[in-house]
Amino acid sequence: MSQGSNRMPVAFFGHGSPMNVLAANRYTEAWREIGRRLPRPRAILCVSAHWTTRGTAVTAVERPQTIHDFYGFPQELYEMQYAAPGDPGLAARVGELLAPVAAHADREWGLDHGSWGVLRFAYPEADVPVVQLSLDLTQPAAHHYALGRRLAPLREEGVLLAASGDVVHNLRVMNRAPGMAPFDWAARFNARVRDCLQRGEHGPLVAWEEEGEDARLAVPTPEHYLPLLYCLGAVGAGEPVWIPVDGIELGSISMLSAVFGAVQV
Repeated sequence: MSQGSNRMPVAFFGHGSPMNVLAANRYTEAWREIGRRLPRPRAILCVSAHWTTRGTAVTAVERPQTIHDFYGFPQELYEMQYAAPGDPGLAARVGELLAPVAAHADREWGLDHGSWGVLRFAYPEADVPVVQLSLDLTQPAAHHYALGRRLAPLREEGVLLAASGDVVHNLRVMNRAPGMAPFDWAARFNARVRDCLQRGEHGPLVAWEEEGEDARLAVPTPEHYLPLLYCLGAVGAGEPVWIPVDGIELGSISMLSAVFGAVQV
């Protein structure tokens, strides 16, 4: 990727609780700002923490359904629709780029809340086609980073690679007490990730399991962390990093979002 190209940036959204969909807060405003500042994409390829599979799959439908993959929340959330079109042509292109890794053309999944929950703020008109790529949890971190690198040419084709997860995500210990301060280990690991992002140091982030007890507590299961690695794989050396928002909610959920590449001021 040449430094002078008109490539799309790459965006990672720390999505947090589904309740953010109903909120007007600094996180949702940052997601809106991402949409305002990024060049308009012709399509979006989204990697969400909430579509995990054995093997790799990509949505290949004209009209993806809005999936409400959460339980016990207000009815208003279940009534929300994000009617962005799909893009089977982009799905086929993803399959070409990932080969020899097979990408199954999926016609049953749609857009889960990891995708539409943030895109409804960044692209509220739902007029940009969206395709989702699944997370194959049978594969190690380096595999996901490598897939991100294979997808990098999409940036030259007007496609926004958008990943959605949380770099700290431990539901077992979260605390709903008002004003709950971050756990020390959560704050340390979140700061470590942010520092590596700003320095362009991908190695420690791909090998996060070697980061000790903080990493074990921050990433007890990998699905919310792995989307970040797709972003990192698609990023070229020396590209600028913008952190539009950061924070830790409920003691153990990171809201760190990051954009890689040139953005509009």
